Amino acid sequence: GLERGAKNQFSTFSNFITSINQKKEGIGNRNSPTQLVIPNIKNVRDLPPICLDVRQKQRISIDTLPQELKAPIPPEPSLPIRTKTVKDFQDDVEKSKSSGDWKAVHDFYSTTFDSFLEINAAFKKDTNSPFNTIEDSGINAKFVNVVYDALLNTPQDVQKSVLKGIINGLLQEWKGPRTKDDLRAYCILLQNPQFSNTSTYVIYAHLLRQIAALTEADHHFLVHWSKKISQRRFKQLVDRLLQFISLRLFPAKPEEFPPMVKCTWWIPSATKVLALFNAANSLISPPIISYTDFYNSTLDHIDLMEEYHNWQCYGNSHRFSFCQYPFIISIAAKKVIIQRDSEQQMISIARQSLVDKVSRRQKPDMNMLFLNVKVRRTHLVSDSLDELARKRADLKKKLKVTFVGEAGLDMGGLTKEWFLLLIRQIFHPDYGMFTYHKDSHCHWFSSFKCDNYSEFRLVGALMGLAVYNSITLDIRFPPCCYKKLLSPPIVPCDHNTLVGISDVTLDDLFQIMPELAHGLSELLSYEGNVEEDFYSTFQVFQEEFGVIKSYNLKPNGDKIPVTNQNRKEYVQLYIDFLLNKSIYKQFAAFYYGFHSVCASYALLLLRPEEVEILVCGSPELDMSALQRSTQYEGYQKTDLTIRYFWDVVLGFSLDLQKKLLHFATGSDRVPVGGMADLNFKISKSETSTNWLPVAHTCFNQLCLPPYKNKKELKQKLIIGISNAEGFGLE
Repeated sequence: GLERGAKNQFSTFSNFITSINQKKEGIGNRNSPTQLVIPNIKNVRDLPPICLDVRQKQRISIDTLPQELKAPIPPEPSLPIRTKTVKDFQDDVEKSKSSGDWKAVHDFYSTTFDSFLEINAAFKKDTNSPFNTIEDSGINAKFVNVVYDALLNTPQDVQKSVLKGIINGLLQEWKGPRTKDDLRAYCILLQNPQFSNTSTYVIYAHLLRQIAALTEADHHFLVHWSKKISQRRFKQLVDRLLQFISLRLFPAKPEEFPPMVKCTWWIPSATKVLALFNAANSLISPPIISYTDFYNSTLDHIDLMEEYHNWQCYGNSHRFSFCQYPFIISIAAKKVIIQRDSEQQMISIARQSLVDKVSRRQKPDMNMLFLNVKVRRTHLVSDSLDELARKRADLKKKLKVTFVGEAGLDMGGLTKEWFLLLIRQIFHPDYGMFTYHKDSHCHWFSSFKCDNYSEFRLVGALMGLAVYNSITLDIRFPPCCYKKLLSPPIVPCDHNTLVGISDVTLDDLFQIMPELAHGLSELLSYEGNVEEDFYSTFQVFQEEFGVIKSYNLKPNGDKIPVTNQNRKEYVQLYIDFLLNKSIYKQFAAFYYGFHSVCASYALLLLRPEEVEILVCGSPELDMSALQRSTQYEGYQKTDLTIRYFWDVVLGFSLDLQKKLLHFATGSDRVPVGGMADLNFKISKSETSTNWLPVAHTCFNQLCLPPYKNKKELKQKLIIGISNAEGFGLE
């Protein structure tokens, strides 16, 4: 019976997802969101994308909207008159607690939740006002919170009466489109704390199914209303949905739920409703909760590659995949997908090379299975540039580095050193490719014009190789860089399409040039006469090799004064010039370099912040976590030498701790999965205690002689980690 009124299989939901933030292609409208046209609704704003459609990019217009969006808003039915206030209710609860007679409270709950009309009668701020805009849901949030906070402390018969009323509401036969009162009821019911209990999951699932099956316009209202929920309540709603998904995937007591084959719609429904909250969270800056609060770590234990392949094969069709909703997949799980996708590409490319060799009747060579980079330390950048340019067809093979004149064998350690030295040299201020901004402690692309941008392509390829080969880099780009790197996430087939152009804001500029951003912010808030006091035009100036050059922000910009009326346009054009136009060729080369290695649909799963974590790892060092996860060979963790070691390391300064991490692993950054993912090992070295410690960076292994006391260990360890460049074989 519960399935009546919920037969809809979300036919318009996928369309809603792909239409709310469509991107225009071309120069004139770079990535500007398409306006969602809804009749009779004022101040409708675009939503951020709820999930991705990699195969279909289309403009939405009133002609292509589903019939539900064109239909006039149905009249709201008249509501019963309910006069109980928050104080009245609280008084009733207190009286019931003291007397033990819960009749008044029971009557209130059973009446209020008996139907959607009664829910609105109780919780609508003004029953005579329509509240049919996205700006105000009309819900008396304080009253809702008080009623729900008291509910779990009432007798069982009261709680059962609420659930019975919700079932009645869900069983209602629906004719025509939903009213705003219906949407208000859904919004209120979602906040019911009873749905944290697995015994209510059947009812909760049907509620989620009906919400997921609503029209695009209805979802639009729910998203905007949800962003007004307090942070604590919002987090509770998200956690409840994540718990529902986790327990349906891996139930503690399978007998509590119907068989999976009879409720395959449970997880898709919950995920689609969760997507609405994710969209609401993205509408606010700063967001209500962190994007990581939407991660469901339970998904780390399912067959992610099957999910990924289903998504690749079926896209956003009616076949559900968690990859349609990447916000729910943790960065650790996304890293696994990217790594396995990379490995499959490596194997495919290597196999093709082998087949080509055999078909030409040539003897196979093991080196053909790798991207072999041979460089001289004295000519590091030029040799690397030449090698990568010559071996462009091999970029997707496993990387192997050789330093000319050195006997080191690359099992991963030489690769890490090559990345480290190359990045250090390229980003040096004297090299001129990047400008270091001291205020923001980050690098940005130099706007100096040059004849050849191949070195920017090299840096992009390096970043791509790092992600592809699971190497973390010590690169300090602002978040804006990674947003541009995913604009678009898949290289367009049309080479005339602009790449690396993103919608940039004053916040983006603050992350790079905070002083200039502050000045522009002051201009926007200036209360005097901007034209007379600032005497500026739509023209900016930049110094290039000692020569001051001028650039118009718009045609004839040098003749257009900045005024109180057009200053917002001036600031936006100035930011766009600094972060997009003035460095377009540099960043385009960087973009193509990165995607020449990392061309994968898996990039569509990533947020800019997640790309940064994959490239750079985390700078936060937790040596206590490293101590807990360290493995030992020849030592026990209770041995005196090991105890000396950790006493010394935990007492090191941050700089020395980073040097130790770099000495032992080849990088001073922490990988995505934290210290435990390093698989750090301390082995006993049977050499003389006069020797320094030795590291095998390929295996994240430290070989430690059994030093006799803490002072000697500290002295030898500091000498070793402070002089750690170059490789040799014993």
